[in-house]
Amino acid sequence: MPSPHILYRFEAARSVVRDAAELAMKMRPAPGGPQATQKAAQDWLTETDGAVEALISHRIGQMFPEDGFQGEEEGRTRGGSLRWVVDPIDGTSNYARGRNRWCISLGLMDGDTPIAGIIEAPALRETYTAVRGQGAFLNGRPIHASTVLDPASSMIEMGWSNRVKPGVFQQKIDAILNLGAMPRSGGSGAIALAEVACGRQDGYLEMSINLWDVAAALVLLEEAGARVSPFLRDGGLEGDATILAAAPHIADVLSQAVGVSMD
Repeated sequence: MPSPHILYRFEAARSVVRDAAELAMKMRPAPGGPQATQKAAQDWLTETDGAVEALISHRIGQMFPEDGFQGEEEGRTRGGSLRWVVDPIDGTSNYARGRNRWCISLGLMDGDTPIAGIIEAPALRETYTAVRGQGAFLNGRPIHASTVLDPASSMIEMGWSNRVKPGVFQQKIDAILNLGAMPRSGGSGAIALAEVACGRQDGYLEMSINLWDVAAALVLLEEAGARVSPFLRDGGLEGDATILAAAPHIADVLSQAVGVSMD
């Protein structure tokens, strides 16, 4: 069972994330061409990214000054045995075009272990939450990974990154297609992983992703019974690494097909 001080932090963080989501919705661009700064190919930064991260950092720092904090935009700004890890807008390319598939992702880590997570997707009116040992939830209802048995009945999402060598995305998508699975790519790694946790899809692969994208989702996936490749062990604590999350009954077949170990 999680300790009372972890549960207190979790409930306080839910309030902070709700306020951050309201800010993001107020600043949200109208539908159209991307209203953002392009950092690299298909890699966008909006004014909202910085504003949301600053709000969360300030509020968490006021309530829990002894905790560490790490954000996508500013990096590690405070140290502590407990560390909050935030992606202020995951799915910025969607957000910048006025689309709905984006979220705020806030995870809490105890040392190198993810112990709580909140993924708030306000445009979708969805909130995913999990505390280690307490289950995973979508809008307050328990969620579980898919029970699909046949890869040919599965839906698999793959994320795209400009850090991956040309041809790799096509190669992995071909491997997914060869299983008979239905491929998807939605532009938000955090939401994609959350959807594996709740059974909306049966797997998610991204060859290069960062801790702030997955810190909250790792707890959701564990509590929902999904299987996940050793992202943290394989470099995810300090830089980008590969992640594969899958429904338990097709995890081994999918792992072999895309060449990403679950062990």
